Amino acid sequence: MTNVLIVEDEDQIADFIARGLKGEGWTTTRASSGEQALGLLADNVFDVVLLDIMLPGMSGHDVCARMRLKKDYTPVLMLTALDETDDKVAGLRKGADDYLPKPFDFDELIARISALARRESEYHATSEEPVEDEVIFDATALCLVVSGEKIELSSKERDFMAMLVKNAGRVLSRERILNAVWGLNEDPMTNTVDVYVRRLREKLGPHSARIATVRGIGYRYM
Repeated sequence: MTNVLIVEDEDQIADFIARGLKGEGWTTTRASSGEQALGLLADNVFDVVLLDIMLPGMSGHDVCARMRLKKDYTPVLMLTALDETDDKVAGLRKGADDYLPKPFDFDELIARISALARRESEYHATSEEPVEDEVIFDATALCLVVSGEKIELSSKERDFMAMLVKNAGRVLSRERILNAVWGLNEDPMTNTVDVYVRRLREKLGPHSARIATVRGIGYRYM
């Protein structure tokens, strides 16, 4: 499932884009300013960022530049009413991956997002050399090893970790995790899942980011 961050200060445009993307079965999160977008990017994982250039305060160009300085290489598709060549070049030099002027055809927007998400997925699948994983979960022994050190887990922590590892790369909703690990009788409004995520992150230590928050949905193990 493609998870898209929409950075757009105009409510009408943001709502239009969000409805269309949700119609494709994708998930969306909206930021109305550059500062808010950077905060969301620091705490969540997105597949593509739709970034308006003309934002209040920090411009889209500056947001993109700060992302790249922080080694955040999430694909960026810039949206703007400006259609000048110099403006396109400036955005691409700041680290944007693609550029689409407003008004745009929605089918073209979908095609460009799909291409960026597919390119990113293929890059991660083929470009990295195999390395020894610093985090190992033995599903048979139900044992977690972090940087060579065996970490003790409670029974529910082991069940939760096993589910995350089995579904690595997939977004798991809180409800799905709750039902699978704690059972259907558990109160869906409980914060049990979030509490156990904090516990597992603490035990993962420097590798805590392996459990990523997908805003409004749940978690993804990477």
